[in-house]
Amino acid sequence: MMTDPIADLLVRIQNGARRGHESVTVPASKLKAELLRVMKAEGFIGGYERVTADGHPALKVQLRYIGEGQPVISGMRRVSKPGKRVYVGRRDVKPIMAGMGLAILSTSRGLMTDQESRQASLGGEVLCHIW
Repeated sequence: MMTDPIADLLVRIQNGARRGHESVTVPASKLKAELLRVMKAEGFIGGYERVTADGHPALKVQLRYIGEGQPVISGMRRVSKPGKRVYVGRRDVKPIMAGMGLAILSTSRGLMTDQESRQASLGGEVLCHIW
């Protein structure tokens, strides 16, 4: 039984990128699809598509590399966990790695990056950091 599906998604992407895989497949959910949409818009992944794996809905994530097999994603960290939720107010949303990385927040207007949430003057739950 999986208790944190977002952490599972992040670990599968990170492990697949480290091993040089072209794509990884993860169980599907609406939240994961939104998280992947934000990651694609920011250029961290090549894309994703809905597929069926063993009769269950899944998401196939295309990984991106730069140069000679160097993954675009050098690190990811799950911030808000099921045991300890992390929320920030609109004034407390900080840039990640001096703007080189991003935080993905769950706000009242859906998932957005730290930069988008600062522009919209919204706070929310910090799901993860990616750099």
